[in-house]
Amino acid sequence: MRILLVGGTGIISAAVARAALARGIEVTLLNRGSSEVRPAPDGARVLHGDGRDQQAVEQAVGGERFDAVVDFVAFTASDAEGAVATWSGRTDQYVLISSASAYRTPPTWLPITEATTLANPFWEYSRNKIAAEEVVFGAFRRDGFPVTVVRPSHTYDEASSPTLGGWTDLARLLRGAPVVVHGDGTTQWTLTHARDVAEVLVGLLGEQRAVGEAFHITGDEAPTWDSIYRTLAAAAGTTARIVHVPSDTIARRLPDLGPGLLGDRAHSMVFDNARVRSLAPFPARPTTFAAGAREIVAWAQSHAPAPDPELDAAFDELVARFS
Repeated sequence: MRILLVGGTGIISAAVARAALARGIEVTLLNRGSSEVRPAPDGARVLHGDGRDQQAVEQAVGGERFDAVVDFVAFTASDAEGAVATWSGRTDQYVLISSASAYRTPPTWLPITEATTLANPFWEYSRNKIAAEEVVFGAFRRDGFPVTVVRPSHTYDEASSPTLGGWTDLARLLRGAPVVVHGDGTTQWTLTHARDVAEVLVGLLGEQRAVGEAFHITGDEAPTWDSIYRTLAAAAGTTARIVHVPSDTIARRLPDLGPGLLGDRAHSMVFDNARVRSLAPFPARPTTFAAGAREIVAWAQSHAPAPDPELDAAFDELVARFS
């Protein structure tokens, strides 16, 4: 099998590249440049070009055809329209990476299945993903465009801390400062390690029963947010001092984080993976967050990612108000 990953240096795409190569699949990456955090793995061919620019793709790829194209950089309806124009007739399967945040938020019942309505009034990112899905499924219905939509939920790897404040939260834990957790900390949140998502996603490639269909790929572990912070603290050899702050208060103080918080993290999200399990095997031993947290701490200790001083100061203000 020959596959093209449009992207290839992100959290999920880098893991997919490694998983595909491990299975003997010929992997080509198309992106604008290399990543120091997630460089192209040995054995992958790298082409340079903007995956959302049809002319740049044509120049980079030429007349090549691929068994599957996995697109990690289509975020809007316009991006999807360009992808349909670019890849029609050039692949047996086009995989659009969407997002589980596209599901109805807040959810009306759990667990979420692929039949759950798509609607997110809080987050433009999610609405754009919904619009992109509508474009590719319209092309499938109209012209037989061979699309498969994959909706990952919150996916992390060793180089990405999944808490609201990311590396700033870890720095606060390490120095013993209180951390801000939205709401009352009891919201259940599904976390999935990128290599587990990658194993399942690669299993869908070449599967013709997946064409014209949508699947979410998530883990089955859904700890509370309090538990997530405490697990990360335990991996760092410390204890989490948690201060609960209302989500809308955090969103007002930190408007850049507000849409993703109110439109995703603030609501319990638990998923039923039965549909994708019927076509692709899940890892026999999925990565628990306890194990993933140890990887995150180890990576941080070796790479020393810098906390955000403005975010750190904002957390100090919220702690002072609500502790």
